[in-house]
Amino acid sequence: MDANQTFFDRLNDFAYLELTLTQWLGLIALSLVLWTVLRLVLRKAIKRLQTVARHTASHWDDMFVAMMQRTHGLLIFILAFYASSFLVGAPPQTREIFYKGIVIGLFLQAGIWGNLLVEALLRRYLMKRNHLEMDENVDISAYSAINITGKFLLFTLLLLLLLDNLGVNITALVTGLGIGGIAIALAMQNILGDIFASLSIVLDRPFEVGDFIVVGDKSGTVENIGLKTSRIKSLSGEQLVFPNKVLIDTEISNFKRMQTRRIVFTIGVVYDTPRDKLQRIPEMIKEIIGSMNECKFDRAHFTKFAESSLDFEVVYTMQTPDYTIYMDTQQSINLALFERFAQENIDFAFPSRTVILQNTVAEQPKQERRIPSSVKLQPG
Repeated sequence: MDANQTFFDRLNDFAYLELTLTQWLGLIALSLVLWTVLRLVLRKAIKRLQTVARHTASHWDDMFVAMMQRTHGLLIFILAFYASSFLVGAPPQTREIFYKGIVIGLFLQAGIWGNLLVEALLRRYLMKRNHLEMDENVDISAYSAINITGKFLLFTLLLLLLLDNLGVNITALVTGLGIGGIAIALAMQNILGDIFASLSIVLDRPFEVGDFIVVGDKSGTVENIGLKTSRIKSLSGEQLVFPNKVLIDTEISNFKRMQTRRIVFTIGVVYDTPRDKLQRIPEMIKEIIGSMNECKFDRAHFTKFAESSLDFEVVYTMQTPDYTIYMDTQQSINLALFERFAQENIDFAFPSRTVILQNTVAEQPKQERRIPSSVKLQPG
């Protein structure tokens, strides 16, 4: 007994943070028990909240339940550890150290909750903007600029508050960050310009992922809108990478948002066409276009005397934005016009010129020949 008593006395002589080994063992054991109890209570509370949230129309309770589900087990253990320190009789100085652990754990947990909250708010904003139902999946990868910027501001604020609660003087730190931020902004003007352009694209929405756009002489489908660049897959298959600032400063044609397609085309007939047939041509065109599906005839007029033709301008509207349907319809219109003009003996014009050849012999009359413009005249 004396030997055993001596052994335990020696164990009690060992102390760390003013707690003996026996107190440490008791603290850990009590913390594990309390941690288990708290986790069971939290799980039951979450199940009860889920049941209540299913029967309400509000989305805030669903968000609260999701945040509770993301409560980290480490935070629960830190809270259990701090509460157990009172039961084992830890001195105030030791509990103060444990309290700082709680502060760090709470701010880390706040970061997890805030991260989830930013994504949930962004997703809800996109649902309202795109008129989607709450059970539909929304891809927020296209809005990575807002997502990353919001999370960066959140974690920066949490870090500053954490340092302030730990007793660090953040006044000088904030001042230094401000001066350093100005220096970084001057050194990274181009990158920051692209980042702000990305935010402008996301907020103003000139185009979105999946839209078919034309930028200058380049065209394709938008695959990704990043912080610095946006990626477009061209019709020929290669990927085009545009700096966001270039896209903001350039005129963009967005064909994805086209609801109808207005088509204007011109046909020309020869100058020898009789006047009565010229008068009937607009009615012929109206009849042909009116018989086509998805077509709305607008007008057809004899517009001008061209160099080698009498030109008619035709305007109609396709009620669908589909480009393939438009091309099929235009082809049908062209074939119908070709057939109808053949029946009416109306000739389509082609580039030609009338050349007057005058012989040097005065008594010979002038001769006129009409030849295609592609024929080359030799001098002499």
